[in-house]
Amino acid sequence: MASTRKLEKIRERRKRRVRSKIYGTQVRPRLSVFRSSRYIYVQAIADDTGETLAQASALNKELKGNPEGLKKTETAREVGKLLAKDLLSKNIKEAVFDRGSFLYHGRVKSLAEGVREMGVKL
Repeated sequence: MASTRKLEKIRERRKRRVRSKIYGTQVRPRLSVFRSSRYIYVQAIADDTGETLAQASALNKELKGNPEGLKKTETAREVGKLLAKDLLSKNIKEAVFDRGSFLYHGRVKSLAEGVREMGVKL
């Protein structure tokens, strides 16, 4: 049990360190990522007004129709593309990537690459 508490403290410290350096606006929102063991979630947040401009997750209806054979990293890329499509429809072409307490690796990296593929600059 002591080791899980230590890991939680490390993760919380990393999250605070990352968030202290980035800030989102209406024109250039912060893309906040949360990754559970099964799904991945991302939201575009304007910190100046405190509102969520767009959101996407592996639970969206558009992704539910995909074949079950998709791996988690492939699903994360599709979630990134879905969010980017929503941002581009709102004329947002640039964003700040907030990985939170997660390392930029695997599904988090795949999500960011999916956003970039659609033309949003991170």
